[in-house]
Amino acid sequence: MATAPGTAAAKKKPSARHPSAIKRTRRNARRTLINKSRVSRLKTSLTKVEQAITAGDRAKAMEAFRAAQPEIHRGVAKGVLHKNTAARTLSRLNARIKAMAGA
Repeated sequence: MATAPGTAAAKKKPSARHPSAIKRTRRNARRTLINKSRVSRLKTSLTKVEQAITAGDRAKAMEAFRAAQPEIHRGVAKGVLHKNTAARTLSRLNARIKAMAGA
């Protein structure tokens, strides 16, 4: 589990010996925090779409879907989500929203 840079846990002596390995450990801790934040934003946007679909509010679902699309694509660009996973997720959400119109 990564610790925030500058905290007591982050300042303990690293297990790595080589200077580049020590630096890499520090960098990994920083990047882990950033990536966790990105994944959290992604999940939040998907949850909003799911809640709107479950509630049966098509207009709200479309609005949430439009807001979630750039977040998902940004996740792909930043490397926290695979492009095929993003495409599959968007496709399934869009199909569920379209099905609401017929119901």
